[in-house]
Order: sequence, then structure tokens, then C-alpha cells
Amino acid sequence: MKAPVLRRRQRLGKFRIEKRLADTDFAAVYAATDTILGVKVALKMPHRGRATEKFPEEFRKEVRLAARLDHPNILPIKDAGFIDGHFVIVSPLGICTLADRISRRLATETVLDYIGQMLEAVAFAHALRVIHCDIKPENFILFEDGHLRLADFGISKIALRTVKASGSGTLGFVAPEQAMGRPGYRSDVFSLGLLIYRMLSGKLPEWPFTWPGPGYDKLRQRVPAEFVDMIRKSIEITPAKRFANGGAMLAEFERILPRTRAWMRRKAGRRSRKESNGPTWHEVRWRQFRRSHGKSLETRFNCRKCHGPVSETMQACPWCGTDGKFYEGETPMPAQCARCDRGMKLDWHYCPWCYGPKYDDAAEREYGDRRYSARCGNARCERKELMPHMRYCPWCRTKVKKRWKIDGGSACGSCGNDVLPEFWGWCPWCSDHLGT
Repeated sequence: MKAPVLRRRQRLGKFRIEKRLADTDFAAVYAATDTILGVKVALKMPHRGRATEKFPEEFRKEVRLAARLDHPNILPIKDAGFIDGHFVIVSPLGICTLADRISRRLATETVLDYIGQMLEAVAFAHALRVIHCDIKPENFILFEDGHLRLADFGISKIALRTVKASGSGTLGFVAPEQAMGRPGYRSDVFSLGLLIYRMLSGKLPEWPFTWPGPGYDKLRQRVPAEFVDMIRKSIEITPAKRFANGGAMLAEFERILPRTRAWMRRKAGRRSRKESNGPTWHEVRWRQFRRSHGKSLETRFNCRKCHGPVSETMQACPWCGTDGKFYEGETPMPAQCARCDRGMKLDWHYCPWCYGPKYDDAAEREYGDRRYSARCGNARCERKELMPHMRYCPWCRTKVKKRWKIDGGSACGSCGNDVLPEFWGWCPWCSDHLGT
């Protein structure tokens, strides 16, 4: 049986009902006025249908739990008890929920401010060994001056030992392991990651949560690759690959926040200069390069540092010399090397770019590809097929001695592979400087 439907202006003890705010699986929520103190409050009335013979013990637990969580970004409980035979939880009344707010356009700086407050709340709860288990935009209440508070610890669990639940949570934001009845700190991290993705991209990823999710292009336009990496880590399907808890995620957010804001300022500056002065010299050169060589070299990615066009076959950025994991973007190939993040074919036994370890789960089926244009020099190699600029054979791991050519290119003095010195300052195959 649900909580009784209260009408506007109806009295409930000292409270005068103003309007119904929400009707969740657990309770009905009303906006009301405390006629004695003259302040606006929110009244939460649990549904009796959710109760057992222990009703309202579970809601008493919520009150006691919330009382422990004294933090500016956690919604406090002002009072709780029976009023006219109904168990009522009284809390401050906000302007709206985060769900209401994100239905309208949000500036990126505002989103960053909200993310910081959300992480502060969850990190504090996790520090007290409390798991929320139902993080979603409806449970963040927005107050004046952009102040967010996390509400509804009604289905939280105190993590004094291994937590076992019954799959509680809200569909859409619940972590896979929580849906199977095994919530933990990392479940809250997953829900936070989905919510942050939704706030920045305008889209909510859905099961099976393949990366990149819907709205990825918009996400990358708003925040730098480092920030995207944080989001991706938080919504990994395997819990062990996520941040250990809200505190660890908050620490990473605070670490990259200054660089994120600096990246946003640089981007705004570039956009302003472009609007006022046209394209920069670098942009003109990149445009010329793409017209001449972009298709043949498959430069569909950009360097994390200078944003110049690069391909995943390169070992370094030819524009600024940055090496390692220097490019941003997702591979179009069906698999990805866990060591260097470059694209992989399902039937490759080794990574042809970084000399990574053997893949025991390589497909037995052989997949063709129009990019196979050369042969492995190892007589014992079973497949022998090579794509341009491979460093190692993906079938037998033999180092490729062939010097890869580029139309109109000239040989690098260090590695012998062709380079384009009229465009590049560094060799993308061995990272040596091309200056005279």
C-alpha cells in the first residue's frame, strides 16, 4: 500500500502541503511549509507497501545513517517521526533535482563544479564506509548558488563486511555487479561515471556499455582526453579496473581539474583567434597535409599535446615529437592492444606495434583486409601478411625489416622509413628529430 495522496493546502501536523514533488518506489515526496518556523521543507513519506513486519525500521535506519553523514554536499535530515499515523522524514527543500537541471543546457564550467560537489559527497560517505547504492540525478538536490546535496540513503549498506544486496538501485545508472546483488564502493563509482558522461555528452550509455558510448564526439569537444580517460575508467565493466572508491576518483578529478580548465581556456582562445583572424599557420599546414596524405596514412586521430593529425600506426607525433600514448581517439578496429591501446585484428597473435605478449584468445578464423600489402620475411610464418608501417609481424612476432615507403616521401636518416620533412619535424616511426 502506498503512502496516502495528500492534497494541496492539506495539513499534516504542523506542515502545510504545497505540492507533490515525486513518487518513487520507496516513498512519496512533498513540498511543504513548516507553519511554526515559516520555512519550506521536503516531506518524505515511505510507502507501507515496501514494508515488512519491521516497518518502518528500514526508514529509521535511513535517518540514523544520514545523521552520521554531516557534510555540506549531503542532504541533512531535520526531523523524523510519526505524524497522524504516518512515518515522515523532514529535510530542507531545494530548488530542483539535478535531473531537472540537466534537461537544460549546462556550461562546462558549471558541470565541473557539480562534478566536484558530487564526488565530495560520495567520497565522504565512502570514508565512513557507507555505500549509497542509488546514485542518479534525481537523488542530487540543487539549492541556491549552485549548491548540490546528495539525498536518499534509504537503500545504502554499511560496508563493515562483504555486502550482499538484492539488486537494489535504479535501472540506467546501476553497475552490473550491483544488478546481480553484489554492490560495493566501485558500484557507486560506476554510477557516478555514467552520470558525469550524461552531463557532458547529453547521452546516457546503456548496457552492454561499449566504449565509446553515444555522444562521445560531444564529450571530446568539451573536455580533454585526460578527463575522458577518468570517465572511461569509472565505467569499466570489470569492477577491479575502476577507481577503488569515491575518494580515489575525487583525487584523480582534483589532479586533472587545473589542466582541464587550462585546456578549456586554450580551446576558447583558439576559437576566438580563429573567429577573428582565420585559421592559424598550424591549421593551414595540417589541412594541406590531410589533403595530400591523410587518406593514405589514415590520420584519423589527433595528438594529445598539439592536436595535429596522426595515425595509430605512428610511434610518435610528427608535429611535436610526443611519443608513447600520444594520440587521442578510439580505434575503428574490432579489438585493442592492452599495452599500447592501438587497434588489433581479432586473429592477430601479437601486437605489431609494441611487441606486446602473445594473445592466447586470438580467433582461429582468418580475417582478410585490403590493407595487407606486404609479406613477412620469416619463411616459417604461417600467414605472412603485413599492413603498412607494422614494426612486427602479427603472426610470428618477427621484426619487420622492410622500409615502409610514402608517396613523395624521403628516408629517415635514423630508421630508413619514409618521412615528409616538408610537413613533419619528427620521424613518426622512430621519434628522431628531422631538423638539419
